[in-house]
Amino acid sequence: MTPVTPLVRWARTHPLALDAIVALGVLLSMIAGSFVDPHSPQGYAWGARTPDALSLLLMVLGAAALVFRRVAPMYVLAATSTVSLVELVTGEPRAPVVMSAVVALYTVAATTDRPTTWRVGLATMAVLTGSAMLAGPLPWYAQENLGIFAWTGMAAAAGDAVRSRRAFVDAIRERAERAERTREEEARRRVAEERLRIARDLHDVVAHHIALVNVQAGVAAHVMDKRPDQAKEALSHVREASRSALNELRATVGLLRQSGDPEAPTEPAPGLDRLDDLVDTFRHAGLPVEVARAEDAPPLPAAVDLAAFRIVQEALTNVQKHAGRDAKAEVSVVRVGPNVEVSVLDNGPGAAAVSARPDKNGGHGLLGMRERVTALGGTLTAGPRYGGGFRVHAILPVKDRATDTTSRH
Repeated sequence: MTPVTPLVRWARTHPLALDAIVALGVLLSMIAGSFVDPHSPQGYAWGARTPDALSLLLMVLGAAALVFRRVAPMYVLAATSTVSLVELVTGEPRAPVVMSAVVALYTVAATTDRPTTWRVGLATMAVLTGSAMLAGPLPWYAQENLGIFAWTGMAAAAGDAVRSRRAFVDAIRERAERAERTREEEARRRVAEERLRIARDLHDVVAHHIALVNVQAGVAAHVMDKRPDQAKEALSHVREASRSALNELRATVGLLRQSGDPEAPTEPAPGLDRLDDLVDTFRHAGLPVEVARAEDAPPLPAAVDLAAFRIVQEALTNVQKHAGRDAKAEVSVVRVGPNVEVSVLDNGPGAAAVSARPDKNGGHGLLGMRERVTALGGTLTAGPRYGGGFRVHAILPVKDRATDTTSRH
């Protein structure tokens, strides 16, 4: 911290005291100048003249008015100009009372706008200089009269320059603060989006595998005594499902690690290339699933591929949980023009089970699917089928806005 900092802080918190100090300095300067006669044979010699009582009074009045220069700058300028006019007309020899008007004019220019500075500055310059030239005791071409013109002009210009610089600095500070707020809002938005994405992934992984574990554990408990071989097989499926759940949880949570963490996951996110493995886990759990898709379909963008896989996973999990013991499911993934359409149908109880679907009782399955599809610019419909069952249908643009923007850059 520099020694100037406490002084600047004090000046900002005590403006009236600072103006009183400035007024005292101006008063001392005016009194000192009144003892100097520029026309003496000795030049600017101290004590060549002595101010009279009226000049001393006018100097005190002008300096006293400057104490309030920031409280009422226009009134202070009028008061100092008045005492300066009296001194310009009557003073012989003349005392530098006009110095108080110069300081007041600078304050007006520094605290108002440019048009006001021009109007007030020209008016002050004309009145003071004209009065000194036409009504004063000195010849109109005297250097003191020309000095009044010069000093008032410089005061107006200096005050306008200070005001412009303050406005420029304030504008820069405001832009910096606005940019900082924008960065913080963008960071919060990105964090919220990432949290939502990770929450969706965690829900998909946990809901799918835990549902399979629950079903297989129930089968094992039911046939443990009578058919131990089948119970063994069910427990094997439980072990495989739990291992898959742990692996996917580790990969998903690994996204939260720091970039330098050596344990960060390197395997790719799941996609439709793992659809057969996904369907097999449901078949082993006792849910017959038929799949229809083109074997030679071109690869999808990573975001679309992951969304399609998660939609099928979540929809089959809902079938496993809500469609009943004898339900069957059909999965289709087809390319239709610029889109890929994903459909999952089941023949469960249909409308009677709608109230049990996840987004009706506080779950997040269908909600997560809708958020994934909406984020890619697609649409998703889910509801009971005519004649029984439930249908989930998603239309995913193969080239979404985010993909296009990334490819252009």
